[in-house]
Amino acid sequence: MQLHRQSLTAYGAPLCETIVDPPQPQGSEVVVRIERCGVCHSDLHMQDGFFLLGDGKKLDVRAGRTLPFTLGHEIAGVIDSVGPDAAAKTGSKVAVYPWIGCGRCAACKIGDENICSAPHHLGVTVDGGFATHVLVPHERYLINHEPLSPGYAGALMCSGLTAYAALKRLADQATRAPILLVGLGGVGLMGLALTRAMYGVAPFVADIDVKKRDAALAAGAAEAFDPSDPDARKALLKASGGIYAACDFAGSDRSLHFATGVLAKGGKVVVTGLIGGAYSTAVAMFPLKAMTIEGTTTGTLAEARELIDLARDKQMTPPPIAERPLNQASAALDDLRAGRIVGRVVLTA
Repeated sequence: MQLHRQSLTAYGAPLCETIVDPPQPQGSEVVVRIERCGVCHSDLHMQDGFFLLGDGKKLDVRAGRTLPFTLGHEIAGVIDSVGPDAAAKTGSKVAVYPWIGCGRCAACKIGDENICSAPHHLGVTVDGGFATHVLVPHERYLINHEPLSPGYAGALMCSGLTAYAALKRLADQATRAPILLVGLGGVGLMGLALTRAMYGVAPFVADIDVKKRDAALAAGAAEAFDPSDPDARKALLKASGGIYAACDFAGSDRSLHFATGVLAKGGKVVVTGLIGGAYSTAVAMFPLKAMTIEGTTTGTLAEARELIDLARDKQMTPPPIAERPLNQASAALDDLRAGRIVGRVVLTA
């Protein structure tokens, strides 16, 4: 048996197939044979080697990563082999929590491994899921996902978890009026299903892509708006009476300006998107509108377990999920970059 991977061999370049010997689990380690791995927008930033900061500035994220490197963090599969100190059972179907921390820093000590100061995040700082197998340091990061499909369960570990953690931060505001979701990619469409499951309301949504707006309306959104339409803010304010809770799943200067522009006094925007850009507003608007802008990234292991339970209990309808073979990883990234994907593409190993 050999480990086949679609690997990053140069930044800004297509992925290439690499073949290596499979990992041999030591101690508490577990090897998972990958069934599905989602393709996420953040994979594009890893492929590029930077995040856009606005005004021509870039955040270089190439340091600390040895090439060839395997992207992919939305992983579900079957336990293939275990180290001598692991109690996990081979053959079990699991979703893999990828946001693994060092276990020693202040964040890790309270369970916030997703914001660890020295992370071991699968597909980001250590090899991930665009492969046939992945090495996981401990069985605690494995979550039984049945009867959910592996493609759906894998996507829940990032797009679902990111939306879930963001929406939890809007619990107080969500009691006042419907939620606004800006950006209807894989995370945004997950957020739509989760808003309905968590708060029992149909959210307002906004995206510049008519296909994504149509998909959101078909999935139960209350109304959909085009943020590039100069009348969209006025129309949304009329429909909603003012937004108290918004998630910015795009994370661009334009999306955040749109979200804050429709906030009622006391409103809050949670930003999770990473498209990039620079945002500015008059400082006086913070006290005058009593508004909050909060950032969050992915979610904790505890939240990942909560999310799997919620998806089971509420029998949520997943967003559109299209499957492609592992060797089409580069093509999937290209399609995602070009905005040709509605929902999620997952790779089949």
